[in-house]
Amino acid sequence: MILKSEKKEGLRHKVYNLLNPLDSGTPVARLLEAGLLLLIFLNMLILILESEQEINSRYGHIFVSLEFFSVLIFTVEYGLRLWSCVENPKYMKGATGRLRYMGSTMAIIDLLAILPFYLTFIVAYLPFDLIFIRMIRLFRLFRLLKVARYLKALNLIQTVLRERKEQIYLSVMFIGFLLIIISTLMFYVEHDAQPKVFSSIPASMWWGIETLTTVGYGDMLPMTALGKVLGGMISVLGIGLFALPAGILSSGLTEHLQKNGKKSKPKRCPHCGGPIHD
Repeated sequence: MILKSEKKEGLRHKVYNLLNPLDSGTPVARLLEAGLLLLIFLNMLILILESEQEINSRYGHIFVSLEFFSVLIFTVEYGLRLWSCVENPKYMKGATGRLRYMGSTMAIIDLLAILPFYLTFIVAYLPFDLIFIRMIRLFRLFRLLKVARYLKALNLIQTVLRERKEQIYLSVMFIGFLLIIISTLMFYVEHDAQPKVFSSIPASMWWGIETLTTVGYGDMLPMTALGKVLGGMISVLGIGLFALPAGILSSGLTEHLQKNGKKSKPKRCPHCGGPIHD
């Protein structure tokens, strides 16, 4: 009985290493990673090509076959990840650990990547609109987010977002407060001159977003002199304002890249230039 239990744990550990190439780094895990990445990008290509009526009518049967194959692979992958996740110290406590893993970001993404396929069969027998079914199929876009598990750059961005979340929240909240203020001001300045365009404060917020982001679609323009002065000031303010979150992210990324660079460079002797081993 003990030997059988040890054998199961050994197999589970091997499966965990295969599905987590960033941790194990084995050639087989890297090969499996490349295959899954190829399948993810192939699914995105199919999703794009399906929108072309001529291509879909000619190769639709191939797309359907690839969809079945992809869902089968992703379902097996999800099941194996759920089974082997207890090898990770974060999820070691049996059923409780697996429940915690199911609530993790990547596990939810893995589930949403396969769920639309099974939901379409259930919805087909229920009185739902065709548009609702199409919306469910759009959830296949979550398969692209599965790439985040395999790319170190995306993991680095996720780490920076987690560390700098308070600073980012503050900058986003500041932008939101400013948007409300400028939209309210513009509403009272332009409402009498353009009652249909600046009909309410929520409607004026669209103009505020356009102006703060310096996009300027041209569908909402201030006509009064005071409105133009206010619009010009807000446009100049928006250039620097939206640089705040970008600056926070870039400083965090630079800090992590410098730390990783220092770790990767071995210490060298100042006399002979040879590497120093700890």
